[in-house]
Formats: sequence, C-alpha cells, structure tokens
Amino acid sequence: MTTVQVELNDKLASELDKIVEDGFFNTQEEAIRFALIKFVESREPALAERFQREDIAWALRQKKKAS
Repeated sequence: MTTVQVELNDKLASELDKIVEDGFFNTQEEAIRFALIKFVESREPALAERFQREDIAWALRQKKKAS
C-alpha cells in the first residue's frame, strides 16, 4: 500500500472533520479514500476513451512512418 500526504485548505479540512465527527466515516483517511475511489470510478469511461485515442494515434503514426 502507498501512503500519500495531502495539504487541505482550512475550509476543506474543517468540512472533512465535520464529516468524520458526524459519523459518516471513522477516520479522515477513510473519507478521503472513499472520495478518491468515487472520483476515479466516475472518470473511468473518459480515461479509457482517452487511452484508446492515444493508442490509435500512436498506431497511425507508426503506420505512417512505415510507409
């Protein structure tokens, strides 16, 4: 497992504290991990499409070089 350190502005840190205090999560780390997972999940289709487009562009460049 990798550890990542982040800096939060005071307002965001306060909101994070409140979410934990309200019992939505047991720890700040758990709340941040959940938020990051949800962000990545929401971006997966867009990321997959971007990688596919980059792969296709690379293949077309290689074909052009070979011609």
